[in-house]
Amino acid sequence: MQIKSYEEKYCDQLTKLILGVQQDEFGVAITLDDQPDLMDIPGHYFDGKGHFWVALQDDVVIGTIAVLFLENGHAAIRKLFTDANFRGKEYQTGQKLLDALEAFCAENGKNAIYLGTTDKFKAAHRFYEKNGYEEINKTDLPEDFHILAVDSKFYRKNVN
Repeated sequence: MQIKSYEEKYCDQLTKLILGVQQDEFGVAITLDDQPDLMDIPGHYFDGKGHFWVALQDDVVIGTIAVLFLENGHAAIRKLFTDANFRGKEYQTGQKLLDALEAFCAENGKNAIYLGTTDKFKAAHRFYEKNGYEEINKTDLPEDFHILAVDSKFYRKNVN
């Protein structure tokens, strides 16, 4: 497995993966139109705004993660998704993606990472908590944290 920065050639694969996990696997009522960042990844995540990575197995997208830089040294995790066939300790796809994001945040002087998720992603909650993320109240989020309609649980990890 390889973790790489996003390239345009992976757009269709990663969109299919993300929508498949959201809609088909977990029944979350979200569409591509609800996620304009997926239609313009460079415009949303590059040029000092953050970053976007893909996990690849034989040049096939098996995972994604992105970070958005916020004000005051904060960052927000976005789009952490892994193919169901590449989850768990055997593959550590999510772990490798999260490690890349956290290292990038540390290199860029970020002091806290935030995320929002749906209450349906129980395994994700355990994953974040195992990695030192603490559940917080919605009111504890930074002002510039964009809350998605499906977000109902929120986490923070202090870094650096």
